[in-house]
Amino acid sequence: MSVNPMAYEAQFFGFTPQTCMLRIYIAFQDYLFEMMMVVESVILKKLDGFPGSNISRSQIRKSTEKFLLFMKGCLDKLFRKMEEVLLQLVLSIPKNVLLPEDKVHAQYPYTKEQFQELQDEVHRLQEQYKAEAAAGQALRAELEEQKAVQAELEKILQWFDGFDNICREHGTGNFKESLAFLTKNSKKLQDVLKDVEEKSKRIKKSDQLL
Repeated sequence: MSVNPMAYEAQFFGFTPQTCMLRIYIAFQDYLFEMMMVVESVILKKLDGFPGSNISRSQIRKSTEKFLLFMKGCLDKLFRKMEEVLLQLVLSIPKNVLLPEDKVHAQYPYTKEQFQELQDEVHRLQEQYKAEAAAGQALRAELEEQKAVQAELEKILQWFDGFDNICREHGTGNFKESLAFLTKNSKKLQDVLKDVEEKSKRIKKSDQLL
């Protein structure tokens, strides 16, 4: 059996040529064994038809085994020649032939250094993709946060609209006027409160003097 790995042929056929030849050899050998068993059974039946024969079953078995060894030797010699022809002329790919999937390597040859540069470029692109994916995830999180803030702002605007409607229903004008009115009254209240506090302090001082 050939020891040449024939890896290129295995790439094309999907199996190694040696494996194919081994299976053929085993099939031939099994067929030979079966044929010898058939021959032996026929001889034994013929022997039963001659009761006075001096040939025993054990002698027939020994003769069958001896003949089987002879036939197996012939098979091995013939198979070696057949294997040589098939491996060289049928199951081999010539050195000048490229498989379709390998033609691109002939069109675009590259050195080991160029291959390493391509590997480095692939690694750099992978890292860049990871960084962009992380940035995209951060942007999506920020967008969700903005949506939540927008929802809160919409609630506040709805509240202001409702307050504006209430002000109009009570004849206080629009929301801006109402807010200005409340601010003005609040200032007046603060002034009154301050005046009351000052008068209270003066009264306390007068009481202390008395």
